[in-house]
Amino acid sequence: MILHQNRPFRNGMTMIVRDAGNTGGLLLDFGILKLAEGDVWEDSTGKERALMLISGNVRFIWREEKRTATRVSCFDENPEALHVPADKPIKLIGGSGGAELCFEACINDRDFPSVYYGKKDIRNDVFGAGTLNEASIRTVRTVFDGGNAGFSNMVLGEVINHPGKWSSYPPHDHPHPEIYHYRMFPSQGFGVSLLDDDAGIVRHRSTCLINPDTTHSQVAAAGYAMYYIWMIPHLTGNRWLPATRYFRKEHEWLLEKNVKIWPERPYKGTK
Repeated sequence: MILHQNRPFRNGMTMIVRDAGNTGGLLLDFGILKLAEGDVWEDSTGKERALMLISGNVRFIWREEKRTATRVSCFDENPEALHVPADKPIKLIGGSGGAELCFEACINDRDFPSVYYGKKDIRNDVFGAGTLNEASIRTVRTVFDGGNAGFSNMVLGEVINHPGKWSSYPPHDHPHPEIYHYRMFPSQGFGVSLLDDDAGIVRHRSTCLINPDTTHSQVAAAGYAMYYIWMIPHLTGNRWLPATRYFRKEHEWLLEKNVKIWPERPYKGTK
């Protein structure tokens, strides 16, 4: 399912998904927090929470600690994020020019030390380079996952789709549900999201809800960069790890080392 937000988000918290605590579905809460300069937002709910800066200026306050984060471009700069356990109070204050943040939450009874992820703490990977004529090259930023946050019940990261290129590719699925939230540059841009055999347009501020075991991949329109946040819950007895991707068998050949595609692989007819 694809949800569209045609206008800028209002100030305050706009909840897009409320599914944390359900026995099925997406298992996560997701929203966009928008703060004008001087706005204060506080939270101490009984869920594990992460707030990641998409753009702007914000001050994070938790326990006795404070951090000020600035991000001009989500396409060109790493994010910063605060990750806290259930019931721990947090406060955010909008800085000069305001800020926009991603809010992710899930049920987690574990207590763990709050973690602040600065720009240098974010893992950056380039996927798809040097193969398929660079048709699926993309930048993947991981804030936290099952590798560096074993205490967490969720995963948070970003992908930059280069213009005209594919991501989440070759088509794959996993038993974990997933949420994508998009931004385009320039903002009138668009992409196409494939959920199994259904194709849908995604635009600036769209959100894609991916059910468990649904094959998903996507492409950015030529000339437009496509940024999206990806959020995944861990499942009981099945934590999501970078290797937890099950590619559709008919497309697995695209993963072969030094794979050849047309025109390097000549067409010889089809029976």
